[in-house]
Amino acid sequence: MTTTLDTILWVVVPYLCLAVFALGHVWRYRYDKFGWTTRSSQLYESRILRWASPLFHFGILAVFLGHVMGLGIPKSWTEAVGMSPELYHLMAVGIGSVAGVCTVVGMALLIYRRRTVGPVFSATTRMDKVMYLMLAIVVFLGMWNTFAGSILNLGGEYDYRDGVSVWFRGIFRFALHPELMAVAPLGFQLHGLAAFLLFALWPFTRLVHVFSAPVGYLWRPYVVYRSTSDRMGSRTPRRGWERVERRKETSSRL
Repeated sequence: MTTTLDTILWVVVPYLCLAVFALGHVWRYRYDKFGWTTRSSQLYESRILRWASPLFHFGILAVFLGHVMGLGIPKSWTEAVGMSPELYHLMAVGIGSVAGVCTVVGMALLIYRRRTVGPVFSATTRMDKVMYLMLAIVVFLGMWNTFAGSILNLGGEYDYRDGVSVWFRGIFRFALHPELMAVAPLGFQLHGLAAFLLFALWPFTRLVHVFSAPVGYLWRPYVVYRSTSDRMGSRTPRRGWERVERRKETSSRL
């Protein structure tokens, strides 16, 4: 039986967060184009960033692709192509654990760098701190669900592909199943709520750079560089600054 609180948590809150996510990006692009940036701090410090950035970005990309497969692809589809639940579980835990560890290590180095390097800390905004906090909560809860549920088997057996995944896909198909999240383990509930809150926060942080790509360079016209040679203009060089060859030529004519 679905209660009013279940409807608010697993229907109203996700749709509100998605609305803020979409409209917030439109607003940010229209009124803050010059602020649509990563606010890169590479010029301030690069030794730690050289390790932290690849670890975090490649790790979070692998985590994202894992969520696309786990939440977006129905269980029946992977079984139809011959992937057994045991094989899927092994791949999800193995690859997901490596990706999660890389993400956590990379993010820890980025936070350490931002806190200990003076110029980087001075360039840190209040929204940066909130973003890092929310991102850390989401990542921690995801790692907890992986280790506690899949490896340590705490709380008994739970297949999120029969619960959380169906609820998540239903949000975009308008086939709502709040009752599935109502009976999900607490770790999955907190992870889902934190993820949607991060989506709502997304447009107002440096995370907007995820949707930036130098596509315009493919058809941008060439930058024209004009020669400063005397032959290209009629302006007479100031006395004392003309070329040596020009001075000799003028003397010979006289």
